[in-house]
Amino acid sequence: MNQTEGVPKGLWIKCDACREILYHREVASNLDVCPRCGYHFRISAGRRLDLLFDGKRYKKFFGRIRSTDPLDFVDSKPYRDRLKVYNRSFPASDGVVVAQGEIEKQPAMVAAMEYGFMGGSMGSAVGEKITLAIERCVDKKLPLVVVSASGGARMQEGILSLMQMAKISAGLARMRDRRLAYISVLTDPTTGGVTASYAMLGDVNIAEPGALIGFAGPRVIEQTIRQKLPDGFQRSEFLLEHGMLDLVVERRELKAAVARCLRYFH
Repeated sequence: MNQTEGVPKGLWIKCDACREILYHREVASNLDVCPRCGYHFRISAGRRLDLLFDGKRYKKFFGRIRSTDPLDFVDSKPYRDRLKVYNRSFPASDGVVVAQGEIEKQPAMVAAMEYGFMGGSMGSAVGEKITLAIERCVDKKLPLVVVSASGGARMQEGILSLMQMAKISAGLARMRDRRLAYISVLTDPTTGGVTASYAMLGDVNIAEPGALIGFAGPRVIEQTIRQKLPDGFQRSEFLLEHGMLDLVVERRELKAAVARCLRYFH
């Protein structure tokens, strides 16, 4: 008899770091952090908003904005077909969810990227939603928190995707001119055009432990420079040590750390 027969699906989960088999509810109750080694599992945008906002209370914005297929892009399948599948699984997401609420009684806008939607890739819809969040912050005099989890710019939209880097960065410059705080939270992974633009432009840049953060991946860099990279290269702790981050904060302390920053800039 199969030893797993009769065991409900999803009851157990394997840690990607220590390879321990863990009880799913134990991991969930620990904020999706491995209770054995502290590995931070990737979480959804909705889960992220629930953890940040007081009482899980917030109002979502710009949910009807979705990507189209302006280039009629086709690889192994048409881009428009991919979008249909992802839009069914992640309604009102398209790579980022924007919401307004309070973080330890500090009003704020939060844009949480959804890695489950095409690897959290930044397309035109993602850029538009974050830019609209910035404009709302300017209009309402609110601080902005962006939680990045992304493989970078969405190749299926070509230069239209890359344009979002400049578009969002220009919006953040307007926030800075008005002395409105921008807190950037970098989670695993934050790479490509997202790292090369808004993810590293925070007044405070905070990362979760062990997050992969960089522009090109370690393997690409090693093949390019033909050298072995240092241990831990492009991980949060390495970047903190080399002055690229301000803080590395465990998930259970993240809300409090963001709230302290918001109070400081208030």
